[in-house]
Amino acid sequence: MTVTIYHNPACGTSRNTLAMIRQSGVEPVVVEYLRTPPSRDKLKELIAAMGIPVRALLREKGTPYKELGLDDPKWSDDQLLDFMIAHPILINRPIVVTPKGTRLCRPSEAVIELLDAPVGRFVKEDGEVVEAR
Repeated sequence: MTVTIYHNPACGTSRNTLAMIRQSGVEPVVVEYLRTPPSRDKLKELIAAMGIPVRALLREKGTPYKELGLDDPKWSDDQLLDFMIAHPILINRPIVVTPKGTRLCRPSEAVIELLDAPVGRFVKEDGEVVEAR
């Protein structure tokens, strides 16, 4: 099974998701999207595969979301994509792609449904225990 994670190593949710993937026995393709942002076409493809609106992929916390006025509904999907391309920190994470689907894995245990092998008992960084398959 090929698994790709669009990852930010500074994000606890992203680190937990990556650790669960690895605990399932898979070494994923890790795309540190702040260093290697997805192209506009790839971003559109990921959003379509997740079946979410473009706006649902915007991250507010720790980003220039407010400063850019992105809470204003006037922005079109194309304009929001432009902002995410210009400021990749606006892309919420982690996004995980597997043959079973593509998902924004928030919370991190959402990744479990995308994996073939069981994760088992997993302890998140904050001490929360996840019992999975």
